[in-house]
Amino acid sequence: MGFKMHYPQVQDPELKKLYAEAIQSLERNLKELLPYYKSAPAVDMRNNAPKDLTAYYAGHLLIFSKTAVRNYAIAITETATPSLCETFKKQLNQAIQLHSKVFEFMLNKGIYPAYDLNRLLANDQKAAAEALNM
Repeated sequence: MGFKMHYPQVQDPELKKLYAEAIQSLERNLKELLPYYKSAPAVDMRNNAPKDLTAYYAGHLLIFSKTAVRNYAIAITETATPSLCETFKKQLNQAIQLHSKVFEFMLNKGIYPAYDLNRLLANDQKAAAEALNM
């Protein structure tokens, strides 16, 4: 969804072409994956869901924080400067705390039902369908 949302604002023609390629590739991948949901436990699709993007924004923040955790962990293993290593450790812990807060937010709001496979699959299917319909 992010690529489609940002595509109109991309100014550089070469980058815009890459965005278009990424969007087409992701759409193709989603179309290939959607039939597999038939094999998953039954899901309830809500066709009249409001266009509230809270889940999208929260998911974006969750992915960012998860990526930050990974990147700080890698940086810690790559640095040879003890003070820089300590700085990365502090930043890693902050990223872990942010991830935890965002996860709890999503769980409490029912946006990320981490312990309910049927709802997770329904959310994935809904997000895929919305991305294809943008």
